Amino acid sequence: MAPLTALRRDTPGTVLTATAVFGLLLGWATYGLHGLTPVLDRATNSTSTWIIWTAVAGALIRGRRLAVWSGALMMLATCCGYYTASALGGTFGSGGLGTAAVWSLAGLAGGPLLGWAGWTVRRARGDLRAVAGAVIAMVVLGEGLWMGLGLRYWGEAAVFLTVGALLATLLTVYLARTGARRYWLCAMLAPVGGLVFYLAEKSILNGLIGTA
Repeated sequence: MAPLTALRRDTPGTVLTATAVFGLLLGWATYGLHGLTPVLDRATNSTSTWIIWTAVAGALIRGRRLAVWSGALMMLATCCGYYTASALGGTFGSGGLGTAAVWSLAGLAGGPLLGWAGWTVRRARGDLRAVAGAVIAMVVLGEGLWMGLGLRYWGEAAVFLTVGALLATLLTVYLARTGARRYWLCAMLAPVGGLVFYLAEKSILNGLIGTA
């Protein structure tokens, strides 16, 4: 909780340091939790787990630009924490460096978007708040589609789709209660975004590193 609490301060150095530390710990923890249960194994080996925390960090940061930069840093730090733990655990493998590079690049692309989304949902004004909420929920929905349609893990897929739908609902309710005019856009755009996310993961990431 200390890193997240620290994000409330305005000093960029403090915010970026706390973000990096939390990202490293998150990456290390997700590696350590592999294999405990089937659902937890997939949850700790998924894009959405890291990205949701990136959105939470963005929501805690007061400045929009700093939230965007922190999103990129957090995703990169999470990758570093995860693959460092993998190397120390003896599971890095000969193709580990290439896989780590792919996920790091994906994180540098998606991290700023989710940092912005978290900040926008909480602090911005106008219709972009609903769009940002949909961006956050779409990641979980897209991950669920990938597990079901791509990997045939239907039980885990059902869990992720349920969580994604619940997240979209909660974000929509939050937006409505905090005065967003077109709050309903969140619920409408989240499934569409989830499908786009699934197709992107299928065509890009799976083509580069497979389903591992």
